[in-house]
Amino acid sequence: MAKKLNVSALVIGLTIVAFGTSAPELVVNFFSALKGSSDIALGNIIGSNIANTLLVLGVAAIIYPISVKKGTVWKEIPFGVLTVFVLYVLINDIFFGGSTKNILTVGDGIILVSFFLIFLYYTYGLTKVKGEHNNEVDTYGWTISISFILGGSICLFVGGKILVDNAVILARMAGLSELLIGLTITAVGTSLPEFITSAIAAYRRQVDLAIGNVIGSNIFNILWVLGVTSIIKPMEVQETANIDILFTLGSAVLLFFVMFIGGKHGKHTLRRIEGVLFVLLYLGYIGFVIMRG
Repeated sequence: MAKKLNVSALVIGLTIVAFGTSAPELVVNFFSALKGSSDIALGNIIGSNIANTLLVLGVAAIIYPISVKKGTVWKEIPFGVLTVFVLYVLINDIFFGGSTKNILTVGDGIILVSFFLIFLYYTYGLTKVKGEHNNEVDTYGWTISISFILGGSICLFVGGKILVDNAVILARMAGLSELLIGLTITAVGTSLPEFITSAIAAYRRQVDLAIGNVIGSNIFNILWVLGVTSIIKPMEVQETANIDILFTLGSAVLLFFVMFIGGKHGKHTLRRIEGVLFVLLYLGYIGFVIMRG
């Protein structure tokens, strides 16, 4: 629909596609907030971002080495690191604010959404940069496009509710914490769109899409999804979640540094060996989370 309204392909890719692949996280967090399951809501976002960085990018790099543009290395990836750091500061009211509880408040949500608007403004500015490539997108008739949007929205709504309801039931039946369920089952489930998109993009050698999809979705997840969720209902956060947030921050920093290892002729590349390392790190993290309970 955006293409038919003459919106540039670059803006479509960096906003509409990112919105689309982050929609499952938003729906799941919406229902989690309504049910008061803040651990699932936070775990879903943190777990999804870890899965996106280590598992999704790792598998994509194994399929085909991902060359990254200079702008992505010096702007989008550092911005992604900044978003995790800001989230860490906002959540830790005990450490930074002298409070007795860590709560992601309505005010914190407004701050996150404000950063999100800045990111959208930056994204719009990319359309003015000379030399940026605009990948063509398929266009359909209005009836088909609207039907896809309505059908997809209904499936997201129903699927999100089913996922949250049963994740809570599973956690209680198995005696597992809701944070564990959020970091693993719901996180991997809501990361499937990113996984499929990046894997196919890497197979088709569309490396810009492969990494852009992940970086954009990670930023959307924290700034938009968590921001909106905490505005709907403030979330109390366990101190143990700090370990997972710091691991998210560490994986984002690791992605930035590997861009300077082994690239030929000054290129920034995520190679197959680093893709294997990322996947192994993810499996190790999942093992740690399960052992922690």
